Amino acid sequence: MVFTFNLSGKIIIITGGYGYLGKAITKSLLYHGATVYVLAKSKSKFESAFSDELKEGASLLMIEGDISSSESLRNAFTCVFEKHGRIDVLINNAFFSKGQSPELMTDEEWMVGLDGTIGSVFRSIREIIPYFKLANKGKIINVSSMYGMVAPDFSIYENYPSFLNPPHYGAAKAGVVQLTKYYASYLGKLGINVNCVTPGPFPSNEVQLSEGFIENLKGHTLLNRIGKPEDLAGAFVYLAADASNFITGQNIVIDGGWTSK
Repeated sequence: MVFTFNLSGKIIIITGGYGYLGKAITKSLLYHGATVYVLAKSKSKFESAFSDELKEGASLLMIEGDISSSESLRNAFTCVFEKHGRIDVLINNAFFSKGQSPELMTDEEWMVGLDGTIGSVFRSIREIIPYFKLANKGKIINVSSMYGMVAPDFSIYENYPSFLNPPHYGAAKAGVVQLTKYYASYLGKLGINVNCVTPGPFPSNEVQLSEGFIENLKGHTLLNRIGKPEDLAGAFVYLAADASNFITGQNIVIDGGWTSK
């Protein structure tokens, strides 16, 4: 019997693994048996996010790393590989950005946002390739956004300007989808799968305090609700598991129907 959704024995690295959505993804991977390394800079945030899980055993670990630095990524991947002799899955979830205004954004802010959203994904993919080539297999799961597929409806943000989605974010997230397809094509002959997950409206707990804004988001979905972190996590389990071994170059959209209109 093949347990296709069983992640036991798999070594998974996730960037941004202790954030609002990353935490749910990480916990779901652990639940299905994976050994998960959260690549991060803050040990205190890691320990705070996973206080219960860290008491239960050694399946969850932090590896120090910075997605803005190729050398840092290289060192982190090397450490995991040297400990286990392989890396099975890389999840590119983290990003960083600067600036928000569509009209007043500076050149420097624009470039920081592009680098933090798509440049970081490129670096991670490039640095993991040598380890996947050694094994003739591996899985890369990138994270895009619904705003990499459709433009924002700016009426949603008229009374909530602090939540406005910046122009470089959507542009870069669209690039993540294309980068996924590019590397799926390039690495497919080596048995390496590259896919993407695109979340829709998954506002953080802090943003959810703004009830009017949340109602605006709900009204743009077909299910009339916002996403919960657990709504997203299953896609990562699927793409990391053997059940998805014949899937590559795809973008799984989890947005409550937002982009289907």
